Amino acid sequence: MIVKTHPPTSRPIEEDNRASNNRGDEVYVAEVVPENGTQGLVVRSPRLIAAQQQRALTTQVEPEPTRYNPAEIAAHYQNRRLEVVKRIFAVLGPTISFAFGLWWDSRRGITVKNDRRRAVQLRELLTQLGPAYIKIGQALSTRPDLVPPTYLEELTRLQDQLPPFPNEIAYQFIEEELGAPPAEIYTELSAEPIAAASLGQVYKGKLKTGEEVAVKVQRPDLKERITIDLYILRRLAGWAQKQFKRIRSDLVGILDELGDRIFEEMDYIHEGENAERFFQLYGHIKDIYVPKIYWEYTNRRVLTMEWINGIKLTQTAEIKAQGIDARYLIEVGVQCSLRQLLEHGFFHADPHPGNLLATLDGKLAYLDFGMMSEIQPAQRYGLIEAIVHVVNRDFEGLAKDYVKLDFLSPDTDLTPIIPAFANVFADAQGASVAELNIKSITDELSALMYEYPFRVPPYYALIIRSLVTLEGIAIYIDPNFKVLSEAYPYVAKRLLTDPAPALRASLQDLLFKDGKFRWNRLENLLRNARSNEDYDLNLVVNQGVDFLATERGGFIRDKLVDEFVNGINALGKNVLHNFTYLLREQVGITAINETPAATVEQQQTLEHIKRILNILRETRGFDITQLAPQLAQLLVNPGVQRLGQQITNRLLQKVLATIIRELLAAEDVNNIQGRKLEQPVKLSLPARV
Repeated sequence: MIVKTHPPTSRPIEEDNRASNNRGDEVYVAEVVPENGTQGLVVRSPRLIAAQQQRALTTQVEPEPTRYNPAEIAAHYQNRRLEVVKRIFAVLGPTISFAFGLWWDSRRGITVKNDRRRAVQLRELLTQLGPAYIKIGQALSTRPDLVPPTYLEELTRLQDQLPPFPNEIAYQFIEEELGAPPAEIYTELSAEPIAAASLGQVYKGKLKTGEEVAVKVQRPDLKERITIDLYILRRLAGWAQKQFKRIRSDLVGILDELGDRIFEEMDYIHEGENAERFFQLYGHIKDIYVPKIYWEYTNRRVLTMEWINGIKLTQTAEIKAQGIDARYLIEVGVQCSLRQLLEHGFFHADPHPGNLLATLDGKLAYLDFGMMSEIQPAQRYGLIEAIVHVVNRDFEGLAKDYVKLDFLSPDTDLTPIIPAFANVFADAQGASVAELNIKSITDELSALMYEYPFRVPPYYALIIRSLVTLEGIAIYIDPNFKVLSEAYPYVAKRLLTDPAPALRASLQDLLFKDGKFRWNRLENLLRNARSNEDYDLNLVVNQGVDFLATERGGFIRDKLVDEFVNGINALGKNVLHNFTYLLREQVGITAINETPAATVEQQQTLEHIKRILNILRETRGFDITQLAPQLAQLLVNPGVQRLGQQITNRLLQKVLATIIRELLAAEDVNNIQGRKLEQPVKLSLPARV
């Protein structure tokens, strides 16, 4: 990945990955040049750079970045066997007790995987064992390929709330990290932490310049406690994979992924950078607020960020008392999540109620950027393709999507999995995708993934956690809220406007079945897309025309031309039919052959075209006064000219075919009449009586 650093800028955010901080701070923007289809945005504040330089001069040694390296950890603990053995025994006691309980249940015929009592015990055990196990439990709560559904549901309730550590240690860390005692940095600091989690605790403070801030301080000995647990578990996972062939997932890989994520969370500079990157990508969305990072007072174990006066989204009565519409804020959150997951790929992986606040001026504020994740473009497009196949009830295509998304190995037999997918969505056969519930579908898929040879990629696990959590908050606020109903207009907009080949192929799959064009699907897409705030009708028309003019758009172009010609043909037939009918009525001529009306299929095509024109006319951005210049621009477009030629040629072919058919029919009639005249007249005498 190549990084180019740009000077401070004050321009508003744009789509070309250049941005600025609209809160008045100067920001250096590092533009990440895509490689292998990846993209991103890394932000560096001059104040971060200056603060790090000042601390380097003060302490002489700048601490190394906190990074997870399993080889270095293994080398470190090879000479500390006694320390490892002590930790093993500390973990082993309660773990053996829990395992014995499971064994005894199985002996008594109790189905362990459905025993909620044991699931609760597991949650309590993980909390007791400490930060690493809490994080592992939270990670397992998104792994339906590893954990039975009953345990999944219980692990989602796993909280990382722990007792606070003494203020004296926190103050010592602040001085070590920032180079001055807390009293010299903050004019106020709460007497006790306002929150204590598995990795750190938070104080409310005030800077000498008057700004209210949240000060997060890391737990003592955190790195040592987590690394020894990860070392032991990694060794155990490697042994288990060799011994038990039934284990399909890469346990060592999963632990390494978790280790990377925990170590990133332990580095508060990394969390601050996540916050600024999140702000640059999504801070411009209406009514989204991202708190400011104070880099002068931030280092690897201490983070100082803007204090947000707000209310948890689940405190609906308090929100209503402030005159704020909580449902609207959930809609804002859904739109922001869609851009995170399907547009930029950089997403907040832990949007629980404590991390989403309604600000007093009615905005949605995101907090805690320690747990972030990223989805690559191919995976983002794959998710949209999967949505299209669910819409189409194409479960064979859906199964193939899961192979492409790396849930299933390419050599997996999909024969039993395809009907299993059909069963998952069986209850929703009569419903539109917008009416489906993410949690219920996820629960069904979790059971399916536990039974079949699925392996859940880490990015997907975090996506599901993010979406299910958001949907849970939404349903708490409004039991009738449908996240997918809010999301589908965005998906429709992406299908209509994104020029990516994968999405153009998905659009083709959606609009055609057995070679027939499905007008109702196009109507539904246009109707849904127009309710999305970012929908641009001109962009849809221009990009659509450009695509149809290319070789890749040939199939859709040919079919659309056929349908358009059918519509014109239907219109022409109806006009002629009505004209001949009026002529007979007025003149009284009954000998004229009646012109046939349009066929049912042609008439349906004409009705679809009329409805689509009405949808376009009612779409935001459609302006009849601007239509003439837009038409003029379209007419000089080479793609439009080629389309016009193709439609004209097809119409001429139809007209010529009709003329030839009529001439041949007329010739046949003349021949028959001629043969009748040439036959001799036979006379016969009347029969004798």
